[in-house]
Amino acid sequence: MKTMFALGAIAALAIAAPAAAQAPTDPQIAHIAYTAGQIDVEAGRQALRISHNQAVRAFAETMVRDHEAVNRQALALVQRLHVTPEANATSTALTAQAAAARDRLSHLTGAAFDRAYVANEIAFHRTVNGALRDTLIPNAHNAELKSLLESGLALFTEHQTHAEHMAQALR
Repeated sequence: MKTMFALGAIAALAIAAPAAAQAPTDPQIAHIAYTAGQIDVEAGRQALRISHNQAVRAFAETMVRDHEAVNRQALALVQRLHVTPEANATSTALTAQAAAARDRLSHLTGAAFDRAYVANEIAFHRTVNGALRDTLIPNAHNAELKSLLESGLALFTEHQTHAEHMAQALR
């Protein structure tokens, strides 16, 4: 499962690769970042509906809280800058891949769900953090957007580390 989402996410981000010759614009970057945050909010809500494991539920609550907070900041920034986030192939592909992952997870219960959810979180954060570090932050032109992305990368790196430690405990 971890591999399936990671491959999907990498494929989604690779879709943007041909566009790398044409670096993503700030409105596209804002849409990709917001979409990634919303995907993790939805994944966290799914975990809260299904999991009975206290550590997994606490992690899911953190994902919902932190990603909603970053998305609120992103929306406030784009409104202040009069920028309209622009849908693009990367954000569309991320959304489709996340829906497929949620569907796969919806058929699991108990420890199998917990392990699969945490593995998905590791893969998702690894992929998104790489995209932030290697593509989105370097191509962001607006200083405030770049700063928000950098703050997000620091927070999401902590999420990835937390998920990796939790995966060890769930074995």
